[in-house]
Amino acid sequence: MTETCEVRYERLRPAQIVAARETAPVVYLPIGTLEWHGEHNPVGLDTLKAHALAVRCAQRSGGVVFPPLYYGESREQALMEANAVDHEQIAQKMNLPPDNFAAGYMRSTHMEQTLAYQRLLLHILLQAKSLGFKVVVIVAGHYPLIDHARAAASLFQQMAGRPHPVVWAFTGFELVKDAGFDVCGDHAGKWETSLMMALDPGMVDLGALRGSSAPPIGASNNGVENASAEFGEKAAQAIVERVAPIVGHLLENHERYQGHGAPLHLPLGM
Repeated sequence: MTETCEVRYERLRPAQIVAARETAPVVYLPIGTLEWHGEHNPVGLDTLKAHALAVRCAQRSGGVVFPPLYYGESREQALMEANAVDHEQIAQKMNLPPDNFAAGYMRSTHMEQTLAYQRLLLHILLQAKSLGFKVVVIVAGHYPLIDHARAAASLFQQMAGRPHPVVWAFTGFELVKDAGFDVCGDHAGKWETSLMMALDPGMVDLGALRGSSAPPIGASNNGVENASAEFGEKAAQAIVERVAPIVGHLLENHERYQGHGAPLHLPLGM
């Protein structure tokens, strides 16, 4: 695959989809959220990051990319506006009352929101099966969502019938944390900010961090002011190179991942 080929599913014509699927029957599903990522980053960073990484992975080793999922996760758990130590400062910066992110605001419990989200993921996985894919790779830009992706994958494995697509989920940093990066995985710190600078140039404004000696609001204080597109590009390339052989393995060993007890974290022998 070339680095410039179109792989976004919604932008492909039927014959292009068939050709891509026959070459590599892999579909990537980027998932994320709309969440505060410091004053210097867009609120869609998680999903923007996941989508851009998915596109690069598909261009590197084949497959297509489903439209990203920004919505559906619980608005009460693992959300900066709801759970961060400085969540009231975040609400103030957004010119919103903190109560907008309090338990009960969404008119359903945290558990109800969680189950609804997992059902939505299950719906998408079944759709991917109906469209003829053998491997589904869920790219979780918002780190906590990988648990929901794995839960949905487990349910899917039980109910989809054989043969079914193999489902694998990753966030990115866990694949390259042994690759010598001084920072690897954070929230809106040097790692995520640099990735954003590389994957979607022009979206970051580091100037929003300057002029204050206080720690950044709602962001990792880990040298974020030194974030760079160069650092982000190295991280993105490292992630894509780690993903490629795993996806290839899943395609070549599809039958090994059918039935009860198939692994959801890393492929067998990888």
